[in-house]
Amino acid sequence: MGFKSDIEIAQECEMRPITEIATKAGIDDKYLEQYGKYKAKIDYNLLKESDAPNGKLILVTAINPTPAGEGKTTTTVGLADGMQKLGKKVMVALREPSLGPVFGVKGGAAGGGYAQVVPMEDINLHFTGDFHAIGAANNLLAAMIDNHIFQGNALNIDPRKITWRRCVDMNDRQLRNVVDGLGGKTNGMPREDGYDITVASEIMAVLCLASDILDLKKRLARIIIGYTYGKVAEQKPVTAGDLHAEGAMAALLKDALKPNLVQTLEGVPAIVHGGPFANIAHGCNSVTATKMALKLSDYTITEAGFGADLGAEKFLDIKCRMAGLRPNAVVVVATVRALKYNGGVPKADLNNENLEALEKGLPNLLKHVSNITNVYKLPCVVAINAFPTDTKAELDLVEAKCKELGVNVALSEVWAKGGEGGVKLAEEVLRLVEQPNDFTFSYELEGTSIEDKLNAIVQKIYGGSKVVLTANAQKQAKELEALGFGNCPICVAKTQYSLTDDQTKLGAPTGFEVTVRNLKISAGAGFIVALTGEIMTMPGLPKVPAAERIDVDETGKITGLF
Repeated sequence: MGFKSDIEIAQECEMRPITEIATKAGIDDKYLEQYGKYKAKIDYNLLKESDAPNGKLILVTAINPTPAGEGKTTTTVGLADGMQKLGKKVMVALREPSLGPVFGVKGGAAGGGYAQVVPMEDINLHFTGDFHAIGAANNLLAAMIDNHIFQGNALNIDPRKITWRRCVDMNDRQLRNVVDGLGGKTNGMPREDGYDITVASEIMAVLCLASDILDLKKRLARIIIGYTYGKVAEQKPVTAGDLHAEGAMAALLKDALKPNLVQTLEGVPAIVHGGPFANIAHGCNSVTATKMALKLSDYTITEAGFGADLGAEKFLDIKCRMAGLRPNAVVVVATVRALKYNGGVPKADLNNENLEALEKGLPNLLKHVSNITNVYKLPCVVAINAFPTDTKAELDLVEAKCKELGVNVALSEVWAKGGEGGVKLAEEVLRLVEQPNDFTFSYELEGTSIEDKLNAIVQKIYGGSKVVLTANAQKQAKELEALGFGNCPICVAKTQYSLTDDQTKLGAPTGFEVTVRNLKISAGAGFIVALTGEIMTMPGLPKVPAAERIDVDETGKITGLF
């Protein structure tokens, strides 16, 4: 039997009608809005009208990503399938993939092998149009800003102080910095501008954190788009509400606010909704999706993007804090190959047993595990995503080091075996969720400065010595605190490849400083974004983009997505 790609496996599976999946999940037909035979949106009123108790919440996170791969989504899906095999009522809550990475590096992000959510082609491409709606709402606001200035600028907006950027859901470095409004007076006022990728838009964060349509409108109205003319002390923030834009933006987003229902290859109901990046946004699926899954199942398995220093930190410190969520257990995913890469082994040599390199790379995993158990005080299990090249000696070493921290290790074989390969992991998770925990945050909001909060993240979560604010960032911190935003949580934008702000520093360095060059308030989302290192809010395509491998034949069959 030859090797099958993820897309071939997905295309061969027999999907159940989405109405059947909805019935299995206990979703009444009145809340279901079908998008074809295998996708549907769920009316958010289900959440208001349900009196069901919440189930258990399990977060899946990982070590810092490497070219060797970790398999966080695959593990999330396989764990749910494994729980189903044990007779549990379970749901998956995931983010939607961005077209940027799909055509850039990943080629798809719906799991892999026999642990996928389907229809994977739809999920990876346009899905139900949520990202298009978010981009349209973002760019409507941008158009209204420039039109307001063109029509007389009654709000006295300083074009040099506009902080709102346009967006597109594609990796396009050419658009990072642009000059627009050229070509004469009728084309607007020339000014410097730029584009972010849609998943980095504040609209995405707002949609994912909003509790309902009214909350969405309030959050949209609070978005700060720039500042007025005048001396620094006289400048005032201008909001989307000042432009009367929130109603039209909400109209564009009313359907995107509804979570999307799909299924795993083994028929577990899956809610896939929202998709902020974890290196430049808060990296979690929507609050509505998570809360809905908690009402509909006994066990909800969700995922946060990139390594635990990014996605898990923001899930716990931002999303859980804002939404009043309390996780019951955390899974940290790693591979032996990725740990050896952290230990200095080139990608070409990762298939060879190398206990010395593995021991050098293990501190990265152990730091993330320690953060979960000692900082956040949550039960944790390490899931080793199995590769055929893993040796017993390597697996034994990982298990021994984790047990020194009081954490068990479970081998996950879900890519090759689906739910059957996730049963051992599921059994350990089911044990952990019954344990009491003293969940706490890594920093407090009240009585601490912006710099204090950043220092807490750098020291407790990254393992660094301190944060360094550039002169510009120091000035911004004072201004934000003066405007009343000092008690907002912090969303750190940094490289996903390292615990530091330097992507070349692998493993678990200590004693380093993290430099924050820019602080920006996302008033609608309710957090402050801290830009570190050389992080970009618009990624670029790699030398050989995944788009070159993606194709569709005359029957409509897509190839090359993973």
